[in-house]
Amino acid sequence: MDAVQQEATARARELQRSWYGEPLGALFRRLIDDLGLNQARLAAVLGLSAPMLSQLMSGQRAKIGNPAVVQRVQALQDLAGQVADGSVSAAEATDRMDEIKKTQGGSVLSNSGQTTTGSGAPTVKRVVREIQSLLRSVSAAGDIIDAADSLAPSHPELAEFLRVYGAGRTAEAVAHYESHQN
Repeated sequence: MDAVQQEATARARELQRSWYGEPLGALFRRLIDDLGLNQARLAAVLGLSAPMLSQLMSGQRAKIGNPAVVQRVQALQDLAGQVADGSVSAAEATDRMDEIKKTQGGSVLSNSGQTTTGSGAPTVKRVVREIQSLLRSVSAAGDIIDAADSLAPSHPELAEFLRVYGAGRTAEAVAHYESHQN
C-alpha cells in the first residue's frame, strides 16, 4: 500500500471513529467474536456484500450508506451486550440475528406493522433507535457532543438529550425516554 492509500485509509478510519464511535474494523471484529460469527455471516445479517464488509473493515470505505444497515449494526451491538451479560442465550441470539437480518430499517415513527407491538404502538427501543439513527445521520457523535456542550449552560435538558441520543448507548437512551413519558 502506498503512502496515498495509507493516508486515505487513516482518514476513513478517523471518520468511522467520529461517526460510529470507533473504526468499523474493530466494531465488526468485536461483533464477530462476541456473537460467534464469521465475516460472511455478519455480512449476511447486516445486508451487506462480503466485499463491502471487507472494504468497511479495512478502511477502504468510510461510511455505511444504508441507514437500515446502520440500524442492524446497532441492533447487533445491543444483542452482543445481552449475550455478554447472560440475558440472551447463544440459541436465542441466533434467532434474534435472523430477525435482525429481516428488518428493513424503515422509520418506526411511521407506525408500520412490522415495527410495532401487538397493541399497534412502536416499541420504546425501536423509537429510541430511530431517534438515534436520525441524529447520527445528521452529524457525527463528536459534533453532537460539541453542540451539547455549547447548549449546556443555557439549555441543559436539550444538551442532555443530544448527548444521550446522539452519542450514548441505546440502553441509556431507553431509560431517558421512559423517564420522560407522562
